[in-house]
Amino acid sequence: MTSRAVRLLRWASLALVGLAVFLISLGPLEAPQSPTAMLPDGFDSTEVAAKRAEGGGDGAGGSAAVVLFTGLSPDTFAQLGPKAEELGGPLIPNEAMDAAIVPVEVAYESLLDNVDRVAELRGDASSDLPAGVQAQVTGPAAISADLSGVFSGANVKLLAVTAAIVAVLLVFTYRSPVLWLIPLLVIGVADRLVATLYPRVLDALGMAWNESTGGILSVLVFGAGTNYALLLISRYRDELASHEDRFEAMARAWLPTVRAISASALTVVLGVLCLLLSHTPTTRSLGVAAAFGVAVALFFGAFVLPGVLALFGRWIFWPRTPQVGEEAEHRLFDRVGSFVAAKPRAILATSLLALGVMCLGILQINTGLTQADQFIDTPESISAAEELGEKFPESSATPAIVVTPSPEEATTALEDAGLSVTPGEGVLQVSGGDTEEIRAALGGLDAKVGGPDAELYDTEVAAGQDRALIFPTVLLLILLSLVVVLRSLVAPLIMTASVLLTNGAALGAGWWASHHLFGFERFDSAAPLYTFVFLVALGIDYTIFLVTRAREEAQSHGTRSAILRALSTTGGVITSAGILLAAVFAALGVLPLVVLAQIGIVIFLGVLLDTLVVRTLVVPAAVQLLGGRFWWPARRR
Repeated sequence: MTSRAVRLLRWASLALVGLAVFLISLGPLEAPQSPTAMLPDGFDSTEVAAKRAEGGGDGAGGSAAVVLFTGLSPDTFAQLGPKAEELGGPLIPNEAMDAAIVPVEVAYESLLDNVDRVAELRGDASSDLPAGVQAQVTGPAAISADLSGVFSGANVKLLAVTAAIVAVLLVFTYRSPVLWLIPLLVIGVADRLVATLYPRVLDALGMAWNESTGGILSVLVFGAGTNYALLLISRYRDELASHEDRFEAMARAWLPTVRAISASALTVVLGVLCLLLSHTPTTRSLGVAAAFGVAVALFFGAFVLPGVLALFGRWIFWPRTPQVGEEAEHRLFDRVGSFVAAKPRAILATSLLALGVMCLGILQINTGLTQADQFIDTPESISAAEELGEKFPESSATPAIVVTPSPEEATTALEDAGLSVTPGEGVLQVSGGDTEEIRAALGGLDAKVGGPDAELYDTEVAAGQDRALIFPTVLLLILLSLVVVLRSLVAPLIMTASVLLTNGAALGAGWWASHHLFGFERFDSAAPLYTFVFLVALGIDYTIFLVTRAREEAQSHGTRSAILRALSTTGGVITSAGILLAAVFAALGVLPLVVLAQIGIVIFLGVLLDTLVVRTLVVPAAVQLLGGRFWWPARRR
């Protein structure tokens, strides 16, 4: 890009921001409400949920709720008869006559409508009760409503926390009362544009998504966009020390920066698009949405931010205004580089050993959350389900649903296995056993088992199959993309292996932190997949920034010196970017779901390890040992 092009870009960037604001004003689309969008394709429980959503059955399963009354006495029990009639179900007492349930059907048109219907049911059940009697609502409909309800206002809270983290870290990085506002505003516009457009993109592709997609996407756009902004502004500042004209300085900074951030964005896009191989529709849609979000962040970082920066003079860096002829100081990373150059073997061995020890945590990971384990704060539907189990040992708030053309044979087989069976219209409700026991009892019969617990079991099985396919695919695609970008074989292999090691260390350390510090008994089945894809895709960023800068320097200074010079010049900005990205993903912990907290913990640790250990110590030490062979088969003098 020439200085003349930069002069034109500064006005074009304003037009682009204006267009983005107009598109943002359109507002987002609501997520389509599908009972199977979060369930894996091709599994029995998904087929059962789909059939029941079409109108079959008696309301058990996804539309069933149970009103639990506790604190009863013989007198108050008699007074609950009219209340049961009002709710539309039979009043069923337990043996001790101190509790009773009323099974009801919740009719709703969408999952969001279900939230309102369950809230109304809770209000009706709790009104005008005898003294000392309490009413709670549980069952699949209530659990689904509480799961949807936790996102009420949560994405706004996440956006506010994310923006605050970015603002604080940008102020700390630039030490300027003005400069931090520019990247924050540009990235904020990009984030809101993505939030408005990604539902339309997914809708046009016929894909389903859910409430968590927007939260994860917002964190990703802010994280990637800030990375690109930090790299551009750092390079621009360096060029301002060599050129009086700010347009010429931006023109000089633009091309190498765009090369680096485009290579980074390419790896992220390829990585997240591998989620298209998942069994689960919402996981596939997250991959497409994430790729779209990163592409928008790249566009704003490559074309909007340079133009906006060029609108202002160098005074925006005040009080640390760069002057022509000023030499940047990188004393901290000069010392780090000297340390690496002096003892590359010892540093490499120690770093690999430390990462290897962290990887041992993978061997202890358990996956598969129960219904109760999904929430950080226990909602009414879960606490009521636990109390129902105590008051009615033979009943379940989430019975399995069996769909079969031979209900008599299925009932006999299930009862012979010691399971409790309640017949309905076209289905059987089964309690007293887990999904595996029920399916084993029905072996040889034409029957499909569904219901919330079966859905969790099938989701866990599907997640294992997803990991076995997607993990190697992500690594292979990123390796191939690095080969193309760097025109090398050795460097991409080392970079990919380092990211794989970082991912293993982050998962292991993340499990220890999740289990021992936060008390999570298991990982959600989706957590290892999401963290692997995002960590491999994002974690390679910082090594790409380092290696592409070293590739430039290698032409004039040789490979061993070039990697140290690259570490010195990019160390500060990449460390700032890594800390910021880690903190942004940690913000997922403000959302009240365990899976998002676990994803935030693992990515937080992984990004810090990649920034502070792999990019700072492992890769530079490996280059010191290999020298020019690092670029093989390409040659660098």
